[in-house]
Amino acid sequence: MTVEAERSGERQWGRILLRASIFVAAVLGLVAFSVVLAQVTLTPSPASEDLVTSNLRPGRSLRQYAEDYTFLGACKQAGGNLLLGMPFGVLLPILVERRLRMIRIVLLTMVVMVVVELMQGALVAGRAFDIDDVILNTSGALLGYLLVGRRISHRYHTLGETSPTEATTAAGPDKAKTSPKAGTKGGAKAGTKGGVKVGTKARAKAGVTARAKAGVKARTKPRTKAGAGRSGSAPARVRALIARIRNRRPGRSGGAPRPGRRS
Repeated sequence: MTVEAERSGERQWGRILLRASIFVAAVLGLVAFSVVLAQVTLTPSPASEDLVTSNLRPGRSLRQYAEDYTFLGACKQAGGNLLLGMPFGVLLPILVERRLRMIRIVLLTMVVMVVVELMQGALVAGRAFDIDDVILNTSGALLGYLLVGRRISHRYHTLGETSPTEATTAAGPDKAKTSPKAGTKGGAKAGTKGGVKVGTKARAKAGVTARAKAGVKARTKPRTKAGAGRSGSAPARVRALIARIRNRRPGRSGGAPRPGRRS
């Protein structure tokens, strides 16, 4: 038991260290990505100040990429925005809970990119707010989550889960010894309470049934005995009457001799 407990304890500590290292790496990755995002999006470009206008219609910039840009230029613009949002889908799932994870990642990415685009349009020269950039960045985050982030987050969160056998072995022999005491105390209390309730109910039911059976037997047995006595007394009475008649006849045993006869 001690060897198994030591091995399970080592495994548990290894999982904790691996989980902590992944968490730290995810945080550092988000910090580095934030710096890169700020440099890419918040850097002013005075040359395009007269050409750039804000876009509030979804799909307008995409049409412009297809019509005015070359194929490589369009791929560069659209692909760059997609790649810019993928780190959100890879790193955020590690920091987000499992419940509604994909929806939370999409909403967080959308909020961050809307804030960035608003800062571009309000503070940075040569840049403007573009709703298509927000859509492309959010789509990139969703794509990164489906391809990589979902698997990494699943493995990360499963590292924190331990099986009940490992938990009991890692608890050690002392806790294993103390656990039966707690079990006996709790079991004794629960058993006494439940046993008293069940016992009283069972006794009450048994008493009612016993009384009912006793009453039925008491009613049926005297009747059968009385009936048997009545049915068996008729031949006894007949025999008694015959014996009395025989004893009253003269000349029989027990009768007086007739007068006038001499011996």
